[in-house]
Amino acid sequence: MYEERRYRQYLLKRDSVLIGFRVFYLESDLFVLAETMLEKQAYDSLVKPYLMIKRYIQTDPAFGRTFSPYPVSESAPEIVRQMSDASSLAGVGPMAAVAGAVAEAVGMELLAYSQDVIIENGGDIFLNTSVPRKIGILAGSSVLSEKIALLIEPGRWGVCTSSGTVGHSISFGKADACVVVSESAPLADAVATRIGNIIQTHSDIPEGLSCAQGIDGVLGAVIIKDDKLGVWGKIELVECGSNG
Repeated sequence: MYEERRYRQYLLKRDSVLIGFRVFYLESDLFVLAETMLEKQAYDSLVKPYLMIKRYIQTDPAFGRTFSPYPVSESAPEIVRQMSDASSLAGVGPMAAVAGAVAEAVGMELLAYSQDVIIENGGDIFLNTSVPRKIGILAGSSVLSEKIALLIEPGRWGVCTSSGTVGHSISFGKADACVVVSESAPLADAVATRIGNIIQTHSDIPEGLSCAQGIDGVLGAVIIKDDKLGVWGKIELVECGSNG
């Protein structure tokens, strides 16, 4: 069943240049922004990693169900190895990295057609941007939801979010939003899940930020629980409606 993802209307504030469109394949639902309409290319780029992961799980079912780091052989598909490596660094199961890994795989393929590419996969984002961009934060019933945004500098980034109160992804915590920034979308996705599992009350925010600091490859994190906010690393926050 399709779930309306209303956050997409404010995912990227003040963007009037890129063309946005959705791409579906089985359970996957991506929102893509690129310089031209690349629906066919995006669809083809989605099917390949999706099937690679599905076929690998058929041969190694534990990979798809474990909540712990799971090593794979060098002969495994690249995207499977990326998920495994991210899970090892974050201390979670490899499927915690799947949305970020798929977003990055699609985005890297589309760079052949568009310099600026943004792929959103259930709140997990890969972007290659030549200009600063704003990404709003959806944080459930928190008073901070839709009020603040990350200002993302030019470059290639993974910006991924885990929530215990928004969406259908598995989280053992109760955070309204845990946002992680990394140069790797699979790692950002896995670490967002790890931090999200820690947050039960706002008193856990310092522990969550400390966790982010201790993982190689993580550049910054934002944690929102109720009306409390914690920030660490290379993060610049602005108001969603500001011109900053």
